[in-house]
Amino acid sequence: MMKFLISFLPFFFLVVEVVLQEATCFNQHKELSHNIRNKLKGRLAISLSHSPSQTAKARSRVVYPAEYGADTSGARDSSDAIIKALEDAFSLESEAELLPGVKDLGGVLVDLQGGNYTISKPIKFPSSAAGNLVVQGGTLRASDAFPTDRHLVELWASSSQKLSKTASFDDLYNKKLQQPKGIYYEDITFRDILFDSGYHGGGIFVVDSARIRINNCFFLHFTTEGILVQGGHETYISSCFLGQHSTVGGDSGERQFSGTAIELASNDNAITDIAIFSSAVGIVLRGQANIVTGVHCYNKATGFGGIGILVMLAGNSQTRIDNCYMDYTAIVMEDPVQVHVTNGFFLGDANIVLKSIKGQISGLKIVNNMFTGNPNAKVPIVALDGVFGNVDQVVIDLNSVDGMGLRSTVGKQSVAGNGTKWVADFSGVLVFPNRINHIQYSFYSQGGPNNNNNNKFVPHAVTNVTNNVVVVESDKPVNGVVSFLVEQ
Repeated sequence: MMKFLISFLPFFFLVVEVVLQEATCFNQHKELSHNIRNKLKGRLAISLSHSPSQTAKARSRVVYPAEYGADTSGARDSSDAIIKALEDAFSLESEAELLPGVKDLGGVLVDLQGGNYTISKPIKFPSSAAGNLVVQGGTLRASDAFPTDRHLVELWASSSQKLSKTASFDDLYNKKLQQPKGIYYEDITFRDILFDSGYHGGGIFVVDSARIRINNCFFLHFTTEGILVQGGHETYISSCFLGQHSTVGGDSGERQFSGTAIELASNDNAITDIAIFSSAVGIVLRGQANIVTGVHCYNKATGFGGIGILVMLAGNSQTRIDNCYMDYTAIVMEDPVQVHVTNGFFLGDANIVLKSIKGQISGLKIVNNMFTGNPNAKVPIVALDGVFGNVDQVVIDLNSVDGMGLRSTVGKQSVAGNGTKWVADFSGVLVFPNRINHIQYSFYSQGGPNNNNNNKFVPHAVTNVTNNVVVVESDKPVNGVVSFLVEQ
């Protein structure tokens, strides 16, 4: 408004000047009116030839979709207007580059101005490689005409290949799929935006991009993925809320929740301080070197078929899950290799399931977590789904358990008896069946039946280790205590 007033002032003073000069000639009133109208038309034509949006872009490098015809009330479709605003934002590139071939847009801002925009098709970013851009401050809502297999916003260049649901990210490195041609988007930030998919498709799709930030956003009513990342690396998702249905738990329709809140078929990403309140699966990880921290998953209870965090990429996971709150929903890991789960809180029988694909586990640590559940059910804190033939460097220990079945790769037990055999059964504690790799035991002799052996050495040895049961025997009866320490 202020810019309009400033541009209008010269014309206002011109009108005043003309009126003062000619108003004294009453008989020339018609000619005066005619002259004023002509000058008004001229000034208006000049004003229209320099639109406010052009001035704003030139001076402040801020692009407002509302100035392109986007309807902030949501009554009319704003798809084309927002796409045109993005195209103009991409045209403001400087001579500098970010990654080679990625033009630096200089920090241009696409400001939604708190508008509520209805869109009938994806807001697809221009295919020209560029970065250093921010989109902020508003709501994007899918109309009933929005396609069910697309996302509200897509950083998807025409040269990029979309992965199928059955393909894992390492297929790219195994050359089973066409290699991507590079990074197309870098340093793109989305903040303070509500993405309402209206039960038509997903929220954001990011492909072949680097250093993307999704911060302080809200994702609602998605049926595919709230956030889908494929290829590229270093997408940081933080301080966001994601849910298919708006609920705070205990929803009567929880059994019907579907979709995935976040899926990363990509490397080197971070998911931090996120709440996932409704979806069939909270997070799917199909890439390497990702970190998930401070996430609260109460998306769909395991008892209803839900999964909180699904770690895929069997045999090559390299994933860190730290300080997360699994609320009635489990973590499932397929052939985990180099995966850490630490400092977590598992409530309502939420546990960790190790799923066998090729039967291998290596470098897995599940330590320093808290598990709380129903003491009548005694759900194991770590459960096996399938058989694992190759197990190496696995540590499951130092977990606090209340009302669930303790499982560990380390077992301790003391057995007292008066005789020749002491049996320690670890089958109810150890994670893997019939697998004890290391045994330590101490034998404390308290004497024979008549206390005749107090000062004599009693020969003893481990005589059997089968099905996680350890047997120690002595060559003569003795009153003794055997303390066992076993490891898998």
